[in-house]
Amino acid sequence: MSISRVALHPQGPTFSRLIMGYWRLMEWQLSPTALLDLMKYHLDLGVSTIDHADIYGGYQCEAAFGEALRIEPSLRDRMEIVSKCGIALTANPEHALNHYNTGKGHIIASAEASLQKLGTDHLDLLLIHRPDPLMNADEVADAFITLKQAGKIKHAGVSNFTARQFELLQSRLPFPLVTNQLEISPLHQEGTLDGSLDQCQQLGIKPMAWSCLGGGRLFSDPACERLRGELEQIRQEVGAQTIEQVVYAWVMMLPSQPLPLIGSGKRERIAAAVASESITLNRQQWFRIRKAALGYDVP
Repeated sequence: MSISRVALHPQGPTFSRLIMGYWRLMEWQLSPTALLDLMKYHLDLGVSTIDHADIYGGYQCEAAFGEALRIEPSLRDRMEIVSKCGIALTANPEHALNHYNTGKGHIIASAEASLQKLGTDHLDLLLIHRPDPLMNADEVADAFITLKQAGKIKHAGVSNFTARQFELLQSRLPFPLVTNQLEISPLHQEGTLDGSLDQCQQLGIKPMAWSCLGGGRLFSDPACERLRGELEQIRQEVGAQTIEQVVYAWVMMLPSQPLPLIGSGKRERIAAAVASESITLNRQQWFRIRKAALGYDVP
């Protein structure tokens, strides 16, 4: 069992069909050697793309990942590393409040800090983490160009941007933004209506999908009981092992072909996520999940 690989953009990198998200790494409480074993496990399943951000784990996740990678640095050649920047949290004592910072100096400093923590000389992809009301598109573009020319990033993209915000930044760049990382799940379907996923289709971009399982709400929130029931029924219909697999299949069925992020460090859940690529939903099953999540039918 191994996941497939797909081109993120016609001029962009090739990533694994599902992506290993490390934003909860510090919660897993793994020693460096145990983390290294986990990395080898999902790499052997073909999940070679790694998602980080400078702020994850209170600015600790990248360093913990890098510590494990330094034990066996040759593994770097088997993976694609994504990181994000542009959010400034008070976990850094230099920040008096949580805010956004997409200034050129902050972007470059954040990227260089990520490289040092991760123990690598380049990022395969750097994303602006969230839209910044004070974002100067020329300044962000200048930072991306500087980092790319220095070989410190291979590609650039954004996260949580609207279609218009994406267009603005793209208009300042001589190379393409290769993805928009968006929240996509039955519990968060805004991207199907606000134009962001339509834009991805138009440009031949595959978005990265975060929080596909609603940050765990799918399993614990009483308001999701009807959705869980529908997912269970469809799980039985398609022969899936878990309702998680049905959700991943639902996300991957979108025409923009999102790449879901796996947010668990448990091997059985990683393996189940990989197996979801073989699950096919029909159109009515997809809309049954949509209806169960939203609480209403199509107009």
